[in-house]
Amino acid sequence: MAARSMLRSAWSSFSGMKLVNVKVQQRINIPQLTALTIQSRGIRQVVEKREGKTTTIEGQVANAPAGPQPPNPTAKCPIYRWNLQHKYNYTDVLLLSQFIRSDGGMMPKRITGLCPEEHRKIAICVQMAHRAGLLPDHKPKLPEGHVPKRPKPQLNRYLTRWSIDTVKPIYRSGLKWCKKRMDVGDPILKDNVCYGVKRVSIKH
Repeated sequence: MAARSMLRSAWSSFSGMKLVNVKVQQRINIPQLTALTIQSRGIRQVVEKREGKTTTIEGQVANAPAGPQPPNPTAKCPIYRWNLQHKYNYTDVLLLSQFIRSDGGMMPKRITGLCPEEHRKIAICVQMAHRAGLLPDHKPKLPEGHVPKRPKPQLNRYLTRWSIDTVKPIYRSGLKWCKKRMDVGDPILKDNVCYGVKRVSIKH
């Protein structure tokens, strides 16, 4: 009996809540707009109209030319959507800056839409661009009066896979054919574009 009375009280409370929600929904009038009535997003132009003492400021959509369409619009990854796989390098700063935050860190894949392979390549290229000094505006700001612990190394080893402190010098004494070549760059970028005459050499 106690269980039945509890169920009845719960049912009556739920039914009361439903009635209240229905009443509230009936009172609020929300206009239903179709997709055709909503203006498309684009470049807006501020238009100022004066009629006597009344000034009306309105933002009108400007007639901007349509941008180029991607060759593969069905691809989810933006690199594959524009056929840019193996066509970028660490020097393509305009491309890399679209996938990083203001402090130079990589944005997550759920925001950029990159596939795991291209996300890894972009992250390596961003790291190499930071070491080369190509992204000076995308670094975390240091506090005022900050003094570095050690002076900056003279050699700019931005092509190396590891940090500067752990890498042995690239210079090796001896003839060219008997030098112990050192891995530079990253094997994952071996198929990417090289802007020079020769292909990218992973061994230096």
